[in-house]
Amino acid sequence: MHTAFAERLLAVLSGERPVHSMLGLTVGEAYEQLVRLAPRTASRTPGPRPVLRRCAAQPHAADTVLEVFASLAAGPRVRALAFRLERGPDHRWRCAAVELDGLGRLVGGGAQP
Repeated sequence: MHTAFAERLLAVLSGERPVHSMLGLTVGEAYEQLVRLAPRTASRTPGPRPVLRRCAAQPHAADTVLEVFASLAAGPRVRALAFRLERGPDHRWRCAAVELDGLGRLVGGGAQP
């Protein structure tokens, strides 16, 4: 399940899918983070399509939160992706935060360097 979310985030960050494809799959600031992060990512530049190399999750809070980390490769370049999944009262998992290469830890509506 966390791998499927990583693939979907990768598609958004690489420009293959629009950010609005994550509507309903995000909570809190995550959607706004993607809106701000997607246009800034180097993975949207021409070249090989980024692929998911590794993906692992660490459960927290009685298995209602997953902290996920992944490595992405585009040719020789490797990038780091981290995101948080939270299970809601409807038992559906949604993305609550996203970070790519430290580019995008967006807190309180603004980017931090």
